[in-house]
Amino acid sequence: MTTETHEINAKQGAPDWAWYAGIVGLACLGWLAYGHLIPFAEWVTAKFPVARDSHSGEAIAFFAYDVPKVLLLLTGIVFVTGVLRSWFSPEKTRAILAGKREIFGYPLAALLGVLTPFCSCSSVPLFIGFVSAGVPLGVTFSFLIAGPMVGPVGLGLLYGMVGWKIATIYLVFGFSIATVAGYVMGKMGLERYLQDWVRELNAGVVSDLPEEKITFVDRLRIGVEQVREIVSKVWIWVLVGIGIGALIHGYVPEAMMLKIMGGEAWWSVPSAVVVGVPMYTNAAGVIPIVEALLGKGAALGTTLAFMMSVIALSLPEMIILKQVLTLRLIAIFIAVVATGILATGYLFNFIL
Repeated sequence: MTTETHEINAKQGAPDWAWYAGIVGLACLGWLAYGHLIPFAEWVTAKFPVARDSHSGEAIAFFAYDVPKVLLLLTGIVFVTGVLRSWFSPEKTRAILAGKREIFGYPLAALLGVLTPFCSCSSVPLFIGFVSAGVPLGVTFSFLIAGPMVGPVGLGLLYGMVGWKIATIYLVFGFSIATVAGYVMGKMGLERYLQDWVRELNAGVVSDLPEEKITFVDRLRIGVEQVREIVSKVWIWVLVGIGIGALIHGYVPEAMMLKIMGGEAWWSVPSAVVVGVPMYTNAAGVIPIVEALLGKGAALGTTLAFMMSVIALSLPEMIILKQVLTLRLIAIFIAVVATGILATGYLFNFIL
């Protein structure tokens, strides 16, 4: 470490060992907290004068579980991407994914989404981290679509419910929608529709220090600064989005959905998408509804369209994304993904 770097670190506060110890300690605390979210949610719910299995009890437990989960994920992911960004500036990132190489970014991002067991709102922190790191917007959308739509939890449950053939077809279609939709949006040049603060973040410098003088502690500081800057802008909307999702999760009656989507009329598929978008649950939560719909006679394509819309286009997800994307870009995102979902629903109804 050079004398100049020692001077820089001394000016910026705590010694190096305190940074290492602090980051490791916070990471351990975050890991422990993440592993105790379910008991925490049950403890919070028990403090309210409601029955645990009531609508209010379900809504409170959902909110108490999802808020800390998403905020922990957001903080950890933004910190890691901030540290990585000190090595890979937006210019370097774009250079890596530019030209011929970028074409491989869409399926790779979709594959990462398939392997990531996150619901839509839990995928948003990674999406924000990718966008703030300068990863091409279309590539990040491929991840955002694939993550909740064809994640391992939903696929495993779907396999157990309808068999491996239909689950595999669903995987292929979901992966294809994520890849193609990301590619289409990437070619539309939509970066100008990012919120101003995100564009400024991408355009800004990572550090004022010369590359050879950036120590690992300096990179940790950059990660902490990224957390402060990004989380401070979106945390309130995480609460609002999950709050709406909790109300829907607790109070939307299953009978109403069965009535709307029980038939095989041409309008059943778009109706399923319209009904699904305002809802919020993860793949594990929507599978029982899917099973009930199929048991009541709903067409498979209609049911899968509903499932895709619930976990890929949820209203709470859109509210959180509003802090990163403009309304115009959110509308384009919804239109592109909804088109793919409609096509999948109609095709499933046609061939099965």
